[in-house]
Amino acid sequence: MIREKRTVKQLIDLWQSDPKMQSRVQHIRVLDEKEATYASFPEQLHPSIRKALASRGIHQLYSHQREAFDYATADQSFTAVTPTASGKSLCYNLPVLQGIMENPQARALYLFPTKALAQDQKSEMNALIEAMDEEILCYTYDGDTAPGIRQKVRKAGHIVMTNPDMLHSGILPHHTKWVSLFENLKYIIVDELHTYKGVFGSHVGHVLRRLQRICHYYGSNPVFICTSATIQNPKELAEALTNTTHELIEKNGAPSGKKTFLFYNPPIVNETFGIRRSAILEVKDLAKKLYESEIQTIIFAKSRVRVEMLVTYLKSLTFQKIHDESVRGYRGGYLPSERRIIEKGLRDGTIQTVISTNALELGVDIGQLQACIMTGYPGNIASAWQQAGRAGRRQDDALIIYVAQSTALDQYVIQHPDYLLGNKPEEARVYPENMLILMDHLKCAAFELPFNQGDSYAEFDVDDLLTYLVEEKILLKTSETWHWMSDSFPAHDISLRSASQENVVIIDRTLTGKASVIGEMDRYSAMTLLHEEAIYIHQGTQYQVEELDWEEKKAYVKEVDVNYFTDANLAVELKVISEDKTMKLGKATASFGDVMTLATATIFKKIRFNTHDNIGSGPIHLPPEELHTSGTWLNFEQPTDWTDDDLNGAMLGVAYAMNSFIPLYIQSDRSDVHVVPQVKAIHNNQPTFFIYDRYPGGIGLSERVYDYWQSLIEHVYDHVESCSCQIGCPSCIGAQDQSGDAKDKVLHFLQSFLLEELMK
Repeated sequence: MIREKRTVKQLIDLWQSDPKMQSRVQHIRVLDEKEATYASFPEQLHPSIRKALASRGIHQLYSHQREAFDYATADQSFTAVTPTASGKSLCYNLPVLQGIMENPQARALYLFPTKALAQDQKSEMNALIEAMDEEILCYTYDGDTAPGIRQKVRKAGHIVMTNPDMLHSGILPHHTKWVSLFENLKYIIVDELHTYKGVFGSHVGHVLRRLQRICHYYGSNPVFICTSATIQNPKELAEALTNTTHELIEKNGAPSGKKTFLFYNPPIVNETFGIRRSAILEVKDLAKKLYESEIQTIIFAKSRVRVEMLVTYLKSLTFQKIHDESVRGYRGGYLPSERRIIEKGLRDGTIQTVISTNALELGVDIGQLQACIMTGYPGNIASAWQQAGRAGRRQDDALIIYVAQSTALDQYVIQHPDYLLGNKPEEARVYPENMLILMDHLKCAAFELPFNQGDSYAEFDVDDLLTYLVEEKILLKTSETWHWMSDSFPAHDISLRSASQENVVIIDRTLTGKASVIGEMDRYSAMTLLHEEAIYIHQGTQYQVEELDWEEKKAYVKEVDVNYFTDANLAVELKVISEDKTMKLGKATASFGDVMTLATATIFKKIRFNTHDNIGSGPIHLPPEELHTSGTWLNFEQPTDWTDDDLNGAMLGVAYAMNSFIPLYIQSDRSDVHVVPQVKAIHNNQPTFFIYDRYPGGIGLSERVYDYWQSLIEHVYDHVESCSCQIGCPSCIGAQDQSGDAKDKVLHFLQSFLLEELMK
């Protein structure tokens, strides 16, 4: 490989004179650099802090940092919303250090969504403390904390950095060991606020309510400091999570370099079917050009399989195969030690190209990257800006390339760049009133401290719920007080992260007599990625799953060298449990209520590398996974002049497009809800479209779709009709067979059975 070092500007100039690139780059947008807005140090800022900042060449603050300091020292909770690399950490570090210098007994609790972020921020804080030359103790407290220093952290830690999971199961249930923290807790820091949405955010909202209940018991009333990437409703989210009133800081005073966005559409390889070349293969070619120009690049892919495919492709391009460390993958499931090595390699420049899932969207310090490639639309605008913010972090020019896939939403974005660049990021919502989640944390709260008659739990009146727990023999009521009476430890059995059970551990037994753990995966993903005969790829190395022990949650793999990867199908059965509300839309009926889904992995396909041809298949033998959730559905009379096969084909095409465009209306991630069409639904024997939340109990998303049925269907029709393909394609109704009239049938179906009825 011939390599010639170029700047981002030189590479862009070169591409603009390349006819092939010109035909594929549909839009170029340039965001100009921005100057900083400064503010002076607060008068009361402690001399030691001034000295530490001066040692870093900081003699004034960005305007948002000063605003944060003023709110915090006035005991006002606030939320600061500024982009990546805008100095958010000083928004909370400065008031925390000031508070400790004014009162050595003061304590601060930092919450980060991942251990990696906590470790990263501890290094940052300790460097600041060292420059201050003061005796301030800062520790991380998580599953990796050595037992020998845990007591010291509990007794003497001025600053304790942890994650919501550890707070939930390792700190709050043992609050009597943390008296010095809870009695003196002045600040609670919630970083990366935007990650606390959906089911995870709903759980964390309850963890924070339990935390406040314990603080109140010990006589403290801490201030919340939240920081977030840009979302549409930061103040609303912060107040819903913390159940406190917040001020909002949204004017960013930090500078930023010039960012060039390229909207890149792979070429059409089949005009009739409207099929474009694989986005993965296009990204491989683009990444090679960036690698040859020695431009440090981060590539985002939406699944762990795609990450490993790209690692495999790019390592082969360096001609050093697996042993080349300049190309690395990064995703959930890697061991923590491996992730730390990769982060260090990005900072010191030994890693030139990293391919990641959204795991690197968060603010872990990975140094100065020059380019970012998005493999397809990340699912929401907020994530797209987080990913784009990973390039040009130190005011240098940055190149961001959005490579569209053939899906309907990706093609919509490539044709409407202002949707991405001109719209506000999505709302992030939590649903703490979800009864399953509320009951889980009510049990935890009762274990931590008894409830007295008339006590509330945050904003909830819980007397009736506590009485129910007495009937279930989980609580015992004596006089006016409810006590925990079960032998179990409730927090241990409640996962904050997902609907799935414990993770499946991946064990490599390539070497006889020596087995080693190389990763882990949630159960729901394991159904389609770790079934027997699946190809599991880790840092470009291929492993075949020899055995999946579903009961013990262990997958045994062995290294192989094959020219294919695997992809599996998931079949979903759906039943209505209850109907809470309904409305007529013409002759169609829209409803909302509780549903139950049964997901079953059915077959897997073997897909050849590079060509992506299907070269074989096989069955999957795993038990189904059951999910009780909320959903909305639209049903209509069975048409007499359509066969079930034709109706099924048309409904599948409509469902494909619906699934793509739901995020435009409720501003959620595409994976948060799922669309299932049924020609004869079990509960009414009519053609029905179901849209359900992919979380136990639901988190309010499908209830919002209930209000948008008409707009959603009209949007689907307009998009399919305006698509340039002839018979239907992945950009509108999904990949088609040779029948030739699928698109016409979808349009006819929409006109006849939905649009016509909705317009009446």
